[in-house]
Parts: sequence; C-alpha cells; structure tokens
Amino acid sequence: MIYSEPTRTAARRTRLLTSSSSSTVPTTGITIYGCGQDEAVLFQEMAPRFGVRPTITEEPVSEANIELAFGNRCISVGHKTRITNPTLLALSKAGVGYISTRSIGFNHIDVEYAESVGISVGNVAYSPDSVADYTLMLMLMAVRHVKSMIRRADVHDYRLNDVRGKELRDLTVGVVGTGRIGAAVMDRLRGFGCRIVAYDTLPAAAADYVSLDELIRLSDIVTLHTPLTEETHHLLNRQRIEQMKYGAYVINTGRGPLIDTEALILALESGKLGGAALDVLEGEEGIFYADCRNKPIDGTPLARLQKLPNVLISPHTAYYTDHALSDTVENSLTNCLTFESRNQHG
Repeated sequence: MIYSEPTRTAARRTRLLTSSSSSTVPTTGITIYGCGQDEAVLFQEMAPRFGVRPTITEEPVSEANIELAFGNRCISVGHKTRITNPTLLALSKAGVGYISTRSIGFNHIDVEYAESVGISVGNVAYSPDSVADYTLMLMLMAVRHVKSMIRRADVHDYRLNDVRGKELRDLTVGVVGTGRIGAAVMDRLRGFGCRIVAYDTLPAAAADYVSLDELIRLSDIVTLHTPLTEETHHLLNRQRIEQMKYGAYVINTGRGPLIDTEALILALESGKLGGAALDVLEGEEGIFYADCRNKPIDGTPLARLQKLPNVLISPHTAYYTDHALSDTVENSLTNCLTFESRNQHG
C-alpha cells in the first residue's frame, strides 16, 4: 500500500457525520462522500437493513480524504462537485472499484477515464415525478409572469400586470429528451390540453416526434430533459435560440450547459424571448447550494439573469423531495450490493 495512515491534520479536515453499524455484522462497506445531513439520516436508517456498513462525510471526495475509502470497494458521491481524474486514479490505487453517483447525470465524472483505471461508474434512478412536477410549476409560473407579480405584491402594489398571462391549452410545448423525466412531463402536460411535440435521439415514449430544429420553430415553450454530454453541450445555441418563436419561453431542469447562456441572455434582454425558468445554470458550481448573501456575484451571467423580471432562477432543486431522496439513498445501497455480488460470483 503506497498510502500512509491519515495525519491528524487530514483527520481534522474531514469531519465525519456518522458511522453506523447494525446489530448483525455488515458484509459490505461503502463510503458516502458529499453527504448532507438529510441524506445521512436516510443512510443511517437504511444501511443496516441492507447489511451495509456506511462511512459518511459531508466533504466531497478528493485526494485529501481518500483514506476514508480504505477497505471499501464502493463509494457514493453527489453531483455538486466534479471529481478530478487525479482523484479517480487515487481512488483506484486505494482499492475502489465502483462509484455510484447520487444523480442521473454523469457530467461531473470522466466515466471513460474512470473505466481506464479500473473503476465502474453507475447512476441512480429516483422518482421522475419530483423533477416533472417542478418543471410544470416553472412553466406555469413563467407564462403567468409570477416573478413580476410577486415582486409587486411584496411592495404592496396590487395592480394587474401590464402583460396578460397565457393558458397552456393555447400553446405548443416542445419536450427535448423523453426519458423517464421527459415522459413524466408529457404525461402532466396532456392534462392541460396543449399540443406536445418531442425530440429524442432514441424515441421511446408515445409522442409526436419531430426534428430538433422543427421543435424549436414550433414551440411556444421549450423544456430540456436530456443528459449533458459532448453532443448536447449548448444544444440550445445561438442559432437555435434565434429560430425560436418571438415571445417563446425556455425551461431548463436538466443541466445548465445545455443552453448557451450568453445567447439566452441576449435574447431575453432584447425581448426576443418571453421569459425563462432555470433550475440549473452554466457556472452554478460554487454558487448554488452555498450562502452567497455576502459574496459578490455582480457581472456574472447569474446576476444579469436575476435582474430580468421575466426570468426565474432556482438553485438546482427540482429533484429535492422526500420521495426522490429516499429513492436515491436506497438505490445507492442497491448499486453497491449489486457490484459486490457480481464480483463475488464473477
């Protein structure tokens, strides 16, 4: 083993939230990195039932806290912090063979590099209803100009808005990405009576599929539910934004870099687009999930967007429900056990 015992300094730097064991001897260990208090409670409750011994820390995985994974072939990570390739290499040398990310997306991990150093990477499925419900809420808030209305009501201005709202039944909604979440969004939209068009490279749902460019031209609302990959980076680029209907809306509960943010801002500031509702944003790392009340963000794309009365911003929270969090923890433990079982019987 090329790693020395953790120093006292390193031990102070990494504060463990909990380390739990059941009345029976757990057969498998897992280190859970980047674990919030709410997740920690669920891991504590569920791990003994699965026969898993958890080591839990609120700090994201890094080369500085690799020692927490010693003896465990499985680790679980969050989506909030990117895992560097040097950290992946260090994990491999420490004996880690499997990473379960507590997210659907893999964009914070170089999966190809991980596999090259002997680490398999898996994601988790969780309730698609969490994101689908939130997406519909954002749509309704956007087309009814809720941000502007609430701002006025907060200063006791109760006059009607200068701009009337729209009804979904009168609109065409384009759903980009029709996996579990996109399909759940379409299920909800059908109840509103709107026209739905869809785009996916692998059509699987019952939908009116069209090309992406046609969807862009037809839609009054474009909502994004596709994974972030090299191919989908800036899927909604300057050219496609220019092709959108005048007064159209953009909803993004997928990943921030699906949109060319600068092009979106220019279209919003010029009045080309009617509004946007963004639960994710390019450059959100280090800002979302942090208290930034005393941190200057002036001049950033986020600050420019938040100044606009027709733009709603939320901090990557669409997934965050009781049901989805429970699914995430349970499936993280299941992933670990499945990996261990395959290795024992492989």
